[in-house]
Amino acid sequence: MNISVLGSGSWATAIVKIATQNHDKVYWWVRETEIVEGVRQYGRNPLFLRSCQLDTNKIEITTDIKKVISATDNIVLVIPSAFVEKSLQDLTPSDFENKIIISATKGIIPSTNQIVADYLQTQFKVELDKQAVLSGPSHAEEIAQDGMTYLTLGAHQENLAQELANRFACRFVKTRTSNDVRGIEYSAVLKNIYALVAGICKGAGYGDNFIAVLISNAAQEMQRFLNVIAQSENRDTNNFVYLGDLLVTAYSQHSRNRTFGQMIGQGYTVKSAQLEMSMVAEGYYATDCINKTNAIVGVNMPIANFAYKVLYEGASLTQELRILSETFK
Repeated sequence: MNISVLGSGSWATAIVKIATQNHDKVYWWVRETEIVEGVRQYGRNPLFLRSCQLDTNKIEITTDIKKVISATDNIVLVIPSAFVEKSLQDLTPSDFENKIIISATKGIIPSTNQIVADYLQTQFKVELDKQAVLSGPSHAEEIAQDGMTYLTLGAHQENLAQELANRFACRFVKTRTSNDVRGIEYSAVLKNIYALVAGICKGAGYGDNFIAVLISNAAQEMQRFLNVIAQSENRDTNNFVYLGDLLVTAYSQHSRNRTFGQMIGQGYTVKSAQLEMSMVAEGYYATDCINKTNAIVGVNMPIANFAYKVLYEGASLTQELRILSETFK
């Protein structure tokens, strides 16, 4: 079995490692030539997740995106949402014809305010039954060390979800299936916002007691939003693909969104925090996108609203935290 991966970062590198466990060949597109050289020479990504040793005998890495897409019928998209449009700008619907696209992006396309599934359908005519989502509590740093990880493969067709789950299951990864594609995509977006807010609170001096109540309310807020934006009779938001991903992103030292938020809480400006971080904090872009979406659907979302006011309107952090704390249940 062969598979293609699009993306240069830590999560893309971790997925390449997982993919080499069950696939004979993994075709990998990256933008940076130094990553190509580093992987070929040393079996490591020199820019991201350098601790991850890769099986170069199974990896075909290149900066030619059309070559990678044409190589297989199964493509994993692991590009940060803010850069998806630019990365795919030279492609056309014919490039994706008869392909299965598995999104592991965990973000919203800022320019169109769409989750990846909707963007691919609109921009490249990829039918929803040809799409899947890969998600779960899964920090790349732990996968690099063979840390036990649980992932969910979501697809509208059960046979496709199961086939993909089998492809990604290995010694250190256990997989489950779901048909809640939209719910999983939106929950992955929301958990980044909530982790960012947890970081803000930590940076502002709030302790674990307060943050535990924050995350408890975030889980309730997530459920309210999903019930409106992606209705599903079978969804249990206590499942690890929802709650588990929220918890690990909000509490882990590896979480870039929590780290970004903590810098904001400590007094960094958004721009200075972005410059200091080498990786993208998806929660920043997600905050604006969810604010626009919620202006239409009208869900009670005090935590997401707090993030928007602080990050985009320059509101007083102290004052907004006081207002937010009064909404907790």
